[in-house]
Amino acid sequence: MIDRKEKEKRLHQNSRVIWMTGYSGAGKTTLAIHLEAELFRRGYLCYILDGDNVRAGINRNLTFTGEDRTENIRRIAEISKLFIESGIIVINCFISPTEEIRNLAKAIIGKEDFIEVFVNSPFEECERRDVKGLYSRARKGEIKDFTGIDSAYEAPRNPDIEVLTYPVTMEESIRHMLDYILPRIEYK
Repeated sequence: MIDRKEKEKRLHQNSRVIWMTGYSGAGKTTLAIHLEAELFRRGYLCYILDGDNVRAGINRNLTFTGEDRTENIRRIAEISKLFIESGIIVINCFISPTEEIRNLAKAIIGKEDFIEVFVNSPFEECERRDVKGLYSRARKGEIKDFTGIDSAYEAPRNPDIEVLTYPVTMEESIRHMLDYILPRIEYK
């Protein structure tokens, strides 16, 4: 088998997992789409994993209970590890609401390959942005264990980087992320 270092050399990049955490509506997926486009423009090969593409397939049998959230993150971390072993940069967008869950992902992936990004936006702004109506449905009791309504979110105590998505612009947020991420993915 061809090892990771050879694949990274071929792709001319250091594979990493960029793990974005924050409330629903904080802007994780929007940031990921813009980040992927900018990294691709610069010649990097990335793949985005988010709740929509993971829960529609491999994790469709999971709910939002504490046990299922842990299993969701465990599976995502294992998938992410496969991607980085193939030399690809993975951009993950998951609420991952507890320090324990994020530490599980970091332990599976490996601390040296894990970049924790706290996508920070005021809770009220996240709820205002909710285009899918999830907060409204959770407040009506239609969605159980929804983070921020009837399930807690623990903000990271020591993220690698914190990115504000309100009131700053998307361009400012991306620039801030690139300043941190580029030195860690540049192949040397």
